[in-house]
Amino acid sequence: MTTYSIDNAHSDVSFSVRHMMFAKVRGHFTKWSANLAFDPAKPASASVEVSIDAASIDTREPQRDGHLRSPDFLDAENFPKITFKSRKVEPAGTGHYNVIGDLAIRGVTREIALQVEEGGRGKDPWGNERIAFLAKTTINRADFGLKWNQALEAGGVLVGEKVEVEIDVQAVAAKV
Repeated sequence: MTTYSIDNAHSDVSFSVRHMMFAKVRGHFTKWSANLAFDPAKPASASVEVSIDAASIDTREPQRDGHLRSPDFLDAENFPKITFKSRKVEPAGTGHYNVIGDLAIRGVTREIALQVEEGGRGKDPWGNERIAFLAKTTINRADFGLKWNQALEAGGVLVGEKVEVEIDVQAVAAKV
């Protein structure tokens, strides 16, 4: 089993959610860390833990970011971390995996499944072993207590319930 550290300069935790029922708002978190253990010969024994600084949310709109940090949404002051801890990894075809684990947002923990694709492996110019993964899932924000919304005059709501999450990771193997 190889332990990897995340190369944050080449990795991202991002999301998108419907705005006014027809457009999408996209954002990401600027501060996060992860622990990853993976053996391509035994993918079912892999594990991952992610910790995200909730206050680091960035949608390129400071006023909206402030609202997202507030008790209406993430309540980052009282719940500073969003976490994910894997419980099980299931192979789902060559280079594809379902990673089942616990996602905790705002003090609420729910089981989710990440659909993960291995992007590739190789040595960088400095001799470090690297590996890349792309993980995707969709969550319902209301399941985690993020229920704030506003009805629209024409029908519908301002903020969609489904949040599409994408984690693009490049990781470096620990030196033995």
